[in-house]
Amino acid sequence: MKIYNVVINTMDNRNVINSGWVEVENGRITAVEEGKPETISETDIDGKGKLLMPGFIDAHTHLGIIENGIDFEGDDCNEATDPFTPQLRTIDGINPLDRCFEEAYMRGITTAVIAPGSANPCGGEIIAAKTFGRRIDDMLIKKVGIKFALGENPKNVYNDRDEAPVTRMATAAIIREGLFKAKKYLEDMSDYESDRENNDCPEFDIKSHALIPLLKGEISAHFHCHRSDDIFTAIRIAKEFKLKLTLIHATEGHLIADILGKENASAVSGPIICDRCKPEMRGLELKNTACLMNNRVNTSICTDHPVIPVQYLPTSAAMAIKGGLSKQQALEAITINAAETVGIADIIGSVTVGKEADLQLYSSEPLELLSEPDMVMINGKIVKGEYKCVK
Repeated sequence: MKIYNVVINTMDNRNVINSGWVEVENGRITAVEEGKPETISETDIDGKGKLLMPGFIDAHTHLGIIENGIDFEGDDCNEATDPFTPQLRTIDGINPLDRCFEEAYMRGITTAVIAPGSANPCGGEIIAAKTFGRRIDDMLIKKVGIKFALGENPKNVYNDRDEAPVTRMATAAIIREGLFKAKKYLEDMSDYESDRENNDCPEFDIKSHALIPLLKGEISAHFHCHRSDDIFTAIRIAKEFKLKLTLIHATEGHLIADILGKENASAVSGPIICDRCKPEMRGLELKNTACLMNNRVNTSICTDHPVIPVQYLPTSAAMAIKGGLSKQQALEAITINAAETVGIADIIGSVTVGKEADLQLYSSEPLELLSEPDMVMINGKIVKGEYKCVK
């Protein structure tokens, strides 16, 4: 299939192609070219001069793990019975038939990063998934991280139970203890694998086992942190254990953006269109995303769904423009930057040959409040819109 006669905002080094075409085969992008294709078939789509761009990516949500309109029965976000639970797999708590998945892809959000909540210092595994499908196993892109949380949330949860952690010190100590144990477990496992005759196989530890991909650098540590002091604690722990780090929320990032730029930090900014609903969010400012990005922090934008419904991701990006981003920066924050932040830029995030064909087509500005995509494609399948070729 070819989509021709379109303006292409590639989100890669080709920038904007003012008149071009894209070819999709077997769910992947196989050509991105200027001008018109030599041949056009009945299955090809005439874009009629519209804007073609990659699908949006929400870099931090609880989509499907906190279900729409359901209280306890549909809330599987926090296992608040143990402060350190890296062994929990988000995929086991997601209901892909939650109506919010449809609301996401109908507004052009083709991928969501889905995480457990922030009740625990360590909450579990994080995945990236497509927003169209009926079985989460088929929607899965890959595992991308382990969720950690600092600051107010774990303090409140465990203070109510009169057990650790009730301070920021205890929260950090619990995280360090778990990482030290996992590091020792990995070392013992490596010794056993290299010399089984002279080394014993360590007793299986499901928590330590779950952290091995993190310690090997295969996935990232996603740290919930709003305040600047918590942000620095996340950086401190990541350096101690040589972890890939993603700062989630980074609400006070604008106060320390220059330092974060020197640290080569990555941040997910948001939720943006919400109130200062708790003490650690008192530093919330619309300028946060712009301050981070303009200080060379790789920054993306999230809704933190259901805090802000996932379909308002483009609106969140528009509000970040009001806070100082350029229009292109805002689009990058919910496409290629998000993909780079969570480690899936080799798969999606731009209109680039070889990547999966998650695309959307607009006849209006994509971040306008009343805008809707005319077509949405996920894995090369049109999930919104009907088009016929006009030769």
